[in-house]
Order: sequence, then C-alpha cells, then structure tokens
Amino acid sequence: MSTTDLAAAFTDEVVTRALVRDVELPGGAGTLALVTLDNGRDHTKPNTLGPAGLARLRDVVADLAARARTAQIQAVGFTGKPFMFAVGADLTGVPKVSSRQAARSIAQLGHEVYAAIGDLPVPTFAFVNGAAMGGGVELALSCTYRTMSAGVPAVALPECFLGLVPGWGGCWLMPNLVGIGSALKVIIENPLNSNRMLTGAQAAALGMADALLEPADVLVESIRWAAGVLAGRVSVERACVDRDERAWDAAICAAREQVLARTGGAAPAPLRALDLLSAARTADRDAGFAAEDEALADLLMSPELRAALYAFDLVQKRARRPAGAPEQSLARPVTKVGVVGAGLMASQLALLFVRRLEVPVVMTDLDAERVEQGLRYVTDEIDKLAAKGRIGADKARRYRALVTGATDKSAFADAEFVIEAVFEEMGVKKEVLAQVEAVVGPETVLATNTSSLSVTAMAADLQHPQRVVGFHFFNPVAIMPLLEIVRSTGAQATDEATLATAFLVAKTLRKSAILVRDSPSFIVNRLLGRFLSEIGRIVDEGTPIEVVEGAFAGVTPMSPFTLIELVGPAIALHNNETLAAAFPERFIVPQTLRNLVDAGRRGFYIHDASGSRLDPEALALVPTPSGSSILDSAGVRDTALAGLAQEARLMLDEGVVSAPMDLDLALITGAGFAFWNGGLTPLLDRTGISQQVTGQRFLPLGVAEAGH
Repeated sequence: MSTTDLAAAFTDEVVTRALVRDVELPGGAGTLALVTLDNGRDHTKPNTLGPAGLARLRDVVADLAARARTAQIQAVGFTGKPFMFAVGADLTGVPKVSSRQAARSIAQLGHEVYAAIGDLPVPTFAFVNGAAMGGGVELALSCTYRTMSAGVPAVALPECFLGLVPGWGGCWLMPNLVGIGSALKVIIENPLNSNRMLTGAQAAALGMADALLEPADVLVESIRWAAGVLAGRVSVERACVDRDERAWDAAICAAREQVLARTGGAAPAPLRALDLLSAARTADRDAGFAAEDEALADLLMSPELRAALYAFDLVQKRARRPAGAPEQSLARPVTKVGVVGAGLMASQLALLFVRRLEVPVVMTDLDAERVEQGLRYVTDEIDKLAAKGRIGADKARRYRALVTGATDKSAFADAEFVIEAVFEEMGVKKEVLAQVEAVVGPETVLATNTSSLSVTAMAADLQHPQRVVGFHFFNPVAIMPLLEIVRSTGAQATDEATLATAFLVAKTLRKSAILVRDSPSFIVNRLLGRFLSEIGRIVDEGTPIEVVEGAFAGVTPMSPFTLIELVGPAIALHNNETLAAAFPERFIVPQTLRNLVDAGRRGFYIHDASGSRLDPEALALVPTPSGSSILDSAGVRDTALAGLAQEARLMLDEGVVSAPMDLDLALITGAGFAFWNGGLTPLLDRTGISQQVTGQRFLPLGVAEAGH
C-alpha cells in the first residue's frame, strides 16, 4: 500500500516536519546536518510520526545520504523542537485501517525510514532534548550515538500498554543495545506497571544514551560532544551485551510468567513482544524488522488494540471535556478552601488543594490534637516533596504558610469552597454541612466526599441545598485521576453555578471529572459493589476462594479478595449494605465479607518475605454452604461479568451517566481497569455478554473494535 493510500486514513495527522540546517562542528570536525523534528505547534502538542511525516523524513534522509556520499557532510544529528523529541507514531488514523495489508504497510514504512537512518554512510547522532516515546525512542535507537538531556521527563516504549509492540525496530534494536534484562524492563515491565516512564537519567543509566547532559544548553553541548566523537577526542564505551542462550531464555521465560500472571493471556501484545525479543538474540536486523512487520500487522487489527485506542481517547479527550459540564463562565472564583476533618483523607485533600489551587486552605476538626495531626501530615508531605526536588524551597515555604487549622468552623467564613471528609454516616454529614452553612456565604459551594450516600438527602435540610455537590475522590488522592462530581436531584438540585465551579476546581486539581446523577454509590463503587456482590454470592454458595481468585487475570486489575483487602473489608461491607438496601433484588451482603469484618481481619492473605498466600484461619471464616453450587473459573468470570452487564445497562437507563463511555472512563481512571479491554463495556460487547444479558450492545460496532 502506498504512502498516499495510508495518508487517506490519517486525515487528521499533524505532520511533523524534518527541518535541516548545516552546523560547522568545533575543532574542524566537519559539517553536521542537524535535523529538527517540528510539527509547528508548541510543546503541549508533541511531535508524532504519521504516514505523511514519515514520507517527508524518508525524503530528507535520502537527500542526506546523497550529500554524505559526496562528502558534503560528515555526520547527521536528530533533535526535536524545544522540550520535545518525539512521542512515537500518530495513531489517529488506525481506526480507519481496515485490512491487515494496510496495517503491515504502516510497519514497513517506519522500518524503511529507520533502516535508511541506520544505513547512512556517516555517523548519526540522536540529541534527545525532551520527551521521547515509542517511535521517537526507536528513531534514537537507529542512530549510531545518543545524548540525553538530564531534564527529559519521560522516556518509554509504551506500546504493550496500548496493545502493540515496539514495531519500528524497538524489539530488535533495544536488546541488542542494552541487553535482554534492560530491554524487558522498558518494553514489558514498565508498560504493564501502569505505563511507567523513565527519566532521562534513568534511561541513560540503562545504556539508552551514551552521554547525559545538563538541559540548559543540551543542544550546544551535544554538538560539542559529537565533534569530540568524530575527532577521536571522546571515546564511547558501552557494556557488552550478554548473548548467553541460557541466560537470555531464562529472562524471557521469567517475563512470560509475569505477563501471564498479570494479564491471564488476555493481552496478546506483551506475549508477541516476548517472541520478538527472544528471537533478537540471533536474528539480523532485516529479519528482526520483518518479524515486527508481521506482529504489527496482526496487532493493529486486533480487538485489544482497538479497545485500547478507545480507552486512550477517553482519557485524553473525554476526560478533558466532561460530558454535561456547564459553561465554565458560570464558575465562581475560589480564593480560599475549607476542609472539614483532619483525618487521612481530609489531610490528603488539603495537600492537593494547596498544591494545585495555591490558595489558603483551612482544616477543622473536633479538637486541637486532631487538627495538629492533620497539619503535621500536610507539612510532612510538603517536606518530602521538597527533599525529592519536586518543589523548590520557596514554594515549600509558601505551601506551609497557606495551610492552617482550627477547631471552630467560623474559620470557613470567607471560603468559597468547603468540602467535608468526615465519617461516612448520613447523620454526621448532615450535621457538619448545617454547621458550615451557618457560617459561610450563600454562594459558597458545599462539597461532600461521600463515596456512597445520597447527596440529595444530605442537602435536603439546608437553607440553600442547591449549592451542595458530590465531590468524590479516590484513594490515594494524589495518584488516582478520577473525581466523580455528583449532582443532586429534585426541585432543589445542584445548580449550574455550583456545578461549573466544581468542574473548574476539578480541572485545576488535574482530575478527570465525570458528571454523575445522584444515585447509590455513584459509578465505580456501584459497579464494584455489584461485582463483589456476585463474587460473595458465588463464594457463599460453595465455590472455593482459590477458584474465584484465579478467574479474573486480564479482566479486572486485581483479584476480588485482593481488591477487598486494598479497599478495606469494612468499607466494602458498608458499600454493599448501602446497595443491598437500595436494590435488594440484585445486591446481597455476602456472609463471607460480614464474617471477615466481624473477625477484625484485613483480608484473606498472609503477606511475608516469601510472598502472599491464602491464610487458612481466614478461609475458615467462609460459611458452610447450604447446598453445593461450585463453579469453575470460566463460570465465575461469566457470572460476574453478566452481573456487571446488567448493572451497567440499568445505570444508563436511569441516567446515572450520559453514555457508556463515562462508565469506561470511570473504571479506567478510578479502578485501574485495563486499556486492552477498553474499561468494561467493550469487553462485554466483544465477549457477547452484553447482547446475551441485555439484548443489545453498549457501543456500536467499530467504536472499540474493528468493524466488519
């Protein structure tokens, strides 16, 4: 397939240009042709490489090869626009790629260009001056030498996270440069560990760069370093790659076990990458690239990749433009924040507000000792950030000065936004909100961090119930992106100005906000509650916990009883009690869970130096079933997914959220559901469970999987 044909699928490509200028190297080392990758946008719009951009780069490299052969240039360097090298392939047109042949053409075009860079008749240098991911890293790997700015915030080969493999040379070039152990870390381990990134310094330490330079003048120093290499003044030393067959195969085998444990084989990309990495020990470049062509051709057409692109689009676009959010112009300014409570959750909230809003934050609690404990948590965390170099000393001092505490809620008098984070009990929360309302202005937003209680009921007795909004964070607050913004219902529903203010605050906090209609447990906790309700029913009826725990690898981010341990059995029980009271026809309060809480146990596992294993004493808490209803792993999984399909459809019918995409976005950002499943609804559609349970799909064919 021609480049022109491919470009027809990538109509939204922002073309990255390859701009060439000659640089006379110091010390008489000759002329270096410096190629700058630049898409013409600022640093917030990173350089990507689509068919048109690759075609332009191919033409530039061909011209440079001709100049090199006639000794017009002695070296070629590649760098990026300010603060940005390149973040890989442009994937915007992939949903329009409808054949394996077209998919393979994408891989072949990238390999053609990068092989041409590798075959240039003069030394080539990659001057990595900013973020480098995917195809950007592979471009650098194609060069003879690499420098890296110490200020680079992100270096990664994240393809396996999305359902692909590094398919423009990464699976062959990387292990042959840094060895199989480091290659596995970058290509397999980091992507499957929440898509972890390396810093420039970490990448250099792995051998991905030959020199680590200070960011202030990285390009000038890179050119100086390149001149030294060409003149023989700088010697480049690299560790030898261990090609021992036994050691290489052992590393691949260990990584395969970890992949299967994490994904249950549900994600084909990391397994395909392992095959390519295994072969890279003996394959030559052409064979390695050809194998990557075939892998990309298969994976680009896979449902897992299409689901991952759907998930990526949710996180990158829908999360930034929340459905149903009011006009931002309606939002009121927030120049002071109040936090009711000084426990762990409240303290985390106070820290987040002061870091992101940079306004005064006042915490209150019942006595001075609790307030002091909360303030100590916040200041200790600020000190840790300063010690790690994440904030400067001046900013740390300013943050400490902005956080204060009090035992009298009159300290909230001039706050425009007050959030309560007290005990999860309706009477307590109603009392707290009434106390706050008595001392604040009539337009102050009153937010509740409740995880399951009715915001409408909570606001009902207030003078101005329309300024109450649910503002539900997920723990740990600093890490989890999701924020459920809950609108109360009825005649005194949350008003537009309050909602607009809540969404603006959420944006400033850098959270992914989703608008939710007030209903028991909102989105994530309702769906997870249904999941744990089904699991509890299955265990109570006789299926062994060991079977249940092994049923969800690759489907949920963790096994059911690991989830209960993470959330806390008492919190999980409270959530299920709330849901069972609201929907007794579908939810139960599992006896196994109740027994675990009554026994005061954290979970079913023993964790020690040897690892984690089920605790026989905890297993004895499982009730003796009245009958015998034992399921195998497939039966457990299908039963739980059927329950989730029913609950998801009911939530959409009730208007809890506006579309299936919000359910998926919530589970991805609030519960860590996998990109390769697209969250939840693409998986339910792909497996046929949604059709079987509800009689219809959640998403049209082609939205999160290839159309037919």
